[in-house]
Amino acid sequence: MTTPVYLVDDDAAVREALCLLLSTVGIDVRSFPGPEDFLSSLPKLDPGCLILDIRMPAISGLKLQEHLTASGVVWPTVVISGHGDIEACRKAFRNGAIDFLSKPVDEQDLIDAIQKGQAVLGRAAEADAERRETMALMAGLTPREREVLSLVARGFATREIATALDVSPRTVESHRAAIGAKLGTTSPAEMTRLWIEAESIP
Repeated sequence: MTTPVYLVDDDAAVREALCLLLSTVGIDVRSFPGPEDFLSSLPKLDPGCLILDIRMPAISGLKLQEHLTASGVVWPTVVISGHGDIEACRKAFRNGAIDFLSKPVDEQDLIDAIQKGQAVLGRAAEADAERRETMALMAGLTPREREVLSLVARGFATREIATALDVSPRTVESHRAAIGAKLGTTSPAEMTRLWIEAESIP
């Protein structure tokens, strides 16, 4: 497991115990005594899983979670609490928590939650890599090729594209061949998928 885990808890004993537990199973864990310390380090941190204590003096774990979500930091989060607060549990899940655990934390439950979070981050990284690859492929198309591709994605046949663009069918076929070479596929379905994916990227 290489995805880092960030533990934010104002209780030094809890931090020490959980860091020892996680490190013994090969998890890269870094602890912070409070939200302020974590936020000051955040710009230098790689994406990872969060373990947040729900009750901390200045900023609660829920407030920190809300702040991170509003800032676009949507890392998988496990919320831990010494109190069986159902409303806090609901808020944590509404804010995107992947689990809510009561203290004393069950070791296996925590490890399972972290593994779930790491899987979420892994899928997100794969999706991000696919988006970057799609944008790189689209960037290689000329403006005319993008026009042709947009019509292919709308289900237009070669002659219909030729009519829409006021060019010959032979010219359209030439453009389609160039598009296929650049995108690595001549399948209209795959071309459509790539176009839709590119159009959905902000």
